[in-house]
Amino acid sequence: MAIGIGTLGFAHGHVGSYLAQWRDRPELGVRALAGWDHDAERLGTSAEQFGLDSVADARELLAREDIEAVVIAAETARHAGLVEQAAAAGKAIILQKPMALTMAEADRIVSAVNAAGVPFTMAWQMRVDPQNLQIKQLLESGALGRWFMLRRRHGLSMCLNDAFADSWHVDPAQNRDIWADDAAHPIDFIHWLLGVPEAVTAEIRTLHNPRMPMDNGIAIYHYPDGPLVEVCCSFTTRAAENTVEVIAENGTLVQNYGDAPSAATPRAAGACGLKWFLADEGEWVCSDIPSPDSQGVRIAALAAPLAEFLHGRRPALAGAEEGRTSLRMVLACYVSTREGRRVRLDDPAIDDV
Repeated sequence: MAIGIGTLGFAHGHVGSYLAQWRDRPELGVRALAGWDHDAERLGTSAEQFGLDSVADARELLAREDIEAVVIAAETARHAGLVEQAAAAGKAIILQKPMALTMAEADRIVSAVNAAGVPFTMAWQMRVDPQNLQIKQLLESGALGRWFMLRRRHGLSMCLNDAFADSWHVDPAQNRDIWADDAAHPIDFIHWLLGVPEAVTAEIRTLHNPRMPMDNGIAIYHYPDGPLVEVCCSFTTRAAENTVEVIAENGTLVQNYGDAPSAATPRAAGACGLKWFLADEGEWVCSDIPSPDSQGVRIAALAAPLAEFLHGRRPALAGAEEGRTSLRMVLACYVSTREGRRVRLDDPAIDDV
């Protein structure tokens, strides 16, 4: 039987991909029924596009018995309040990234979810991407031996678009800035792959347009006894290729075409997206998992795992506690940049960002 779902906010464009998949693939067993948004025009457009009941008050949507779950895709500043309402109403919750603006807001989310005992997951696409799953499997298999360095490059071109300066994504009151918004993806990827780091050293700069701050940055996460882990993000990227590189004692792993600029950049037919070199084999091995030709394909592919979560056929992609930790890893970068020092993940200064 299909699970009835409501949408709380359509600010984040990713939700449209999920709704389209749930509408067009009835075998996923999710039926989107209603939506709410504080922006009446955005609500009207989305409700018409996806055939939803348009609801003027979030409480009205949450009171409906036919809605068992909600996906929250409102502006980040609204996440904590909407999670508290949805949890109190007993609804399963899918929360779009970033989790919150501050650690205090993240704590409210964790408390609300734990108190109500409702199913909760963050909507992290990188945790279910097929190539990323193969990367994790290869690293955990021990085939590469001890690994020394991991680099994740991630980017967008959005900050080269002057109109983006007027979007909520770079409004400090609604979403902080583009680093908090989108560097959250590769930082959570590192959390998922390696666990919680001990500390971070970061440098984030505004290099293109002051109206879209923190558009380029590098963070080095420190794990006891290694590996060294670099997250390199530029949101002024026209084109790219390499997205993951792992250096290990028995070989090297490389992933290409794993983010929006690299997926959209022209490439040779049949170009290898994920490959690895092992010393005892002496040649590159190419994964049989193809690279999508757009980031939109990856985002839309998250709809199926989210449906499985709602049906109880898989655990949360990332629970509330994990979401809070990933946010802490993001916010620690601001402390490091501001104070010019290595910042431990238990540093109380992170709570004041």
